Amino acid sequence: MSILLFVVFGLVVGFLARAIMPGTQSMGLVATALLGIAGSFVGGFLVSLITNNRVMDLNTSGIIGSVAGALLVLFLVGRFGGRRAAV
Repeated sequence: MSILLFVVFGLVVGFLARAIMPGTQSMGLVATALLGIAGSFVGGFLVSLITNNRVMDLNTSGIIGSVAGALLVLFLVGRFGGRRAAV
């Protein structure tokens, strides 16, 4: 059950990051969930460096850090991801 909640949380964080980031991001639900999960790990790690919270704890700073981490991941993917040529 905790894995399902983790994926749903990642999906919500991914949707929030995509809503905040200007421009269009063409990605499906799975990519949005993966974006949110990666952002949660990045944000949780950065918040754990500043505070005494653990990476996997659920708290307000972790949620804000997850959205900030997802925004960072979304920016990096948009900046360095590049477009693939259609064959």
